[in-house]
Amino acid sequence: MPVVYLSRQEHFSAAHRLHAPKLNDQENLALYGKCNSKNGHGHNYKVEVIVKGQLDQVTGMVLNITELKECMKVAVMDVMDHKNLDLDVPYFHDKPSTAENIAVFIWDSLGPLLPRGELHEVVLHETDNNVVMYRGE
Repeated sequence: MPVVYLSRQEHFSAAHRLHAPKLNDQENLALYGKCNSKNGHGHNYKVEVIVKGQLDQVTGMVLNITELKECMKVAVMDVMDHKNLDLDVPYFHDKPSTAENIAVFIWDSLGPLLPRGELHEVVLHETDNNVVMYRGE
């Protein structure tokens, strides 16, 4: 059976502050600069998830796109949209909410929810110029 890659994108807005709990205030400021502001800042993120799977010969799908949409709603949108990532998402209470860590969080949250196929890649656009890709490695 053919193996197909299915992709879906969502957008969410969230605030955060780049601050590593294991570093002191001076080290954080030197490392993260203005992104370490005590008041934080926000982004309009775009997340793309890619699911890999065998093409079902009956349905013609790897995974029903409405199922993927619901999984992304539960794992990403409900948890992060219009939230302060550092305050509202327990995962970030002890680690900095960098784009890299956000991509890993999405992978860890979404993968177990997929009813079929396997998560192949999470692509997180923090800005138009700053993009992170994670493949579970």
